[in-house]
Amino acid sequence: MPASPSTARAINDRLALRLLQREGPLTAGQLKQLTGLSRPTVADLVERLTASGLIEMVGESGEQRRGPNARLYGIVGDRAYLAALDVRLEGVSVLVSNLVGRVLAEASVPIDGGSGTGPAVEQAVALVERAAKEAGAEHLHTVCVGAPGLIDPATGELRDTTGLPAWHRRLVAALHERLPDTRIVVENETNLAALAEQRDGAAHDRDTFVLLWLGMGIGAAVVLDGALRRGASGGAGELGFLPVPGTRGLPSSTDCEGGFHSLAGAGAVLELARECGVLGAGGVGEGAGAAGVVRWAVAEVGGVGGGGDVDAVVGAGGAPDAGGSGAGVDAGNGLDVSVSSGQPAPTRIAGPLGASADRFLDTLADRLALGVASVVALLDPGCVVLGGEVGQAGGDELAVRVAERIVRMSPLPAEVRPSALGGAAVLRGALLTAQDGAQGELFG
Repeated sequence: MPASPSTARAINDRLALRLLQREGPLTAGQLKQLTGLSRPTVADLVERLTASGLIEMVGESGEQRRGPNARLYGIVGDRAYLAALDVRLEGVSVLVSNLVGRVLAEASVPIDGGSGTGPAVEQAVALVERAAKEAGAEHLHTVCVGAPGLIDPATGELRDTTGLPAWHRRLVAALHERLPDTRIVVENETNLAALAEQRDGAAHDRDTFVLLWLGMGIGAAVVLDGALRRGASGGAGELGFLPVPGTRGLPSSTDCEGGFHSLAGAGAVLELARECGVLGAGGVGEGAGAAGVVRWAVAEVGGVGGGGDVDAVVGAGGAPDAGGSGAGVDAGNGLDVSVSSGQPAPTRIAGPLGASADRFLDTLADRLALGVASVVALLDPGCVVLGGEVGQAGGDELAVRVAERIVRMSPLPAEVRPSALGGAAVLRGALLTAQDGAQGELFG
């Protein structure tokens, strides 16, 4: 049975809006080409969507073209405003954008949990309200909160998890109270980071991969066949609880101490750096965080990655290479070990502490390989992204070392890539989630 004229118009309108969401501003001619619709049909839908306030002319397609055929149409950004939150143990960051994702305001605030749940929640909510006011957003359509811990897949709410401050759970309820007409979405921070890396970062060409989050805590996000997999209880990827050799005991149901977290969490990375002599006297200062130590070590061995200041890196051909280095390392078993840039591995130019830095990175890679090899054996994702601030700081240098070990440990091919977004991936993923949800609700 053929669709009625009104149904056909609705289908065409949704198709055009989805294209504008994905591609950005387009001309009527480009919409015709991408949709396969006739020129009169496209002209009608452009007029209809413009009259309804969903799209508007945002410019022209080229300096040499003028007139109706050159007009670019895009989604009306001010139709809705969105907020993204990154909730950490020590503070909150927020950004506010319009419907097409243009950031209008950003802010962050440290939060002292010792001051009490009420004051901590008030600080966080007030931050959101100030950012919205600065952005000129009288009403927020959607707020996406990225937080550590488990999200109940049945309710979409943050579960009461041991070790997380009470103000985290109270914050979501407070946002509902203060913003009663706003859609509040909560998602695990590592899952949001994976969505951002897939859309804009290291996994942009992958529909199956695992993001290993390396930060204060340890976690993983699993994306299979383009879909984020949360697990039956929302706990897929709780890799910090993975029992591994080299720890003093076993993790418990309430404490990941003794699991993979004990080898790869930020505290363990700093302790390893101290043992290897790269933290403290002669090395990087004691005040450096885990990402800072890894970035320093990469620079010290002459690697490129993590934004370290490196005077020169000599490629395999002997010429200076100022760009990001990658590697294609043949470990002797026919499998290719590569990282995202695909360039030959650099010849390391070690500084005075190069040997200590090299030992630190090798030991860290040994530890990370235990978690990565477990993920590869269970899921065969083909690609593992070393995420978070530490993964980004390690860059290609750390990714290559981990990949070399995975080739020896697993018969399954797995590319190891450094994060392209680092800690910023959580906010970016929260914004993308808010944007997708709002556009889906507004456009049908």
